Amino acid sequence: MQSKKELQAVLKERHAVNKNISEPLTAEECKQLLTLLSNNESAAKLVSSFVSKNSELSQNNRQHGQRRSQAEKKLQILQNEYIQLEQTIQNREWSKTEPVARDDNSDQRQQDLEAQIKDMASKNKFLAAEFRRLEVENDQLVDVNADLKKDNKLLKNTVDKIKLQLARRTKELLQYDDSEIRKALIRLFQGTLG
Repeated sequence: MQSKKELQAVLKERHAVNKNISEPLTAEECKQLLTLLSNNESAAKLVSSFVSKNSELSQNNRQHGQRRSQAEKKLQILQNEYIQLEQTIQNREWSKTEPVARDDNSDQRQQDLEAQIKDMASKNKFLAAEFRRLEVENDQLVDVNADLKKDNKLLKNTVDKIKLQLARRTKELLQYDDSEIRKALIRLFQGTLG
């Protein structure tokens, strides 16, 4: 008789059922599930569909996590730039209010400083808008990530319920005579389709 780990490996290899999904099953239940999936194309397609959807949701979850991480890094960089610009503007404004010794170049220097302050103020406004946009995007990514986690959990629960139901019905089928097994199999698959 094959061990549970061997049966789990066969389930993974033939039907892409991860070991963490088949972990709650006993070795006998793994064997029954393997037999059912091998002998019944509808059940195998159903399990394959769930495995595919679970994989797709996991991939989406990873992508959104990466995008969120990138957005947080960009947000941090923009915050630092924003703080530096604020300090530079304050320094320029402070130096503007200091008495400046009058010489021939003081007017030109004053105009240059004012132009730099306007430029920095413009950059500051742009960075503030970018900061708000990134905050909104980050919030949206957090919401999407939370929704994906909920969807993954619901899908896993649904797959687990189906597996448990298939295991129970398979166990019941093993108790019937041959003709009764056929009738019970028909009822089983009508139940999985509806």
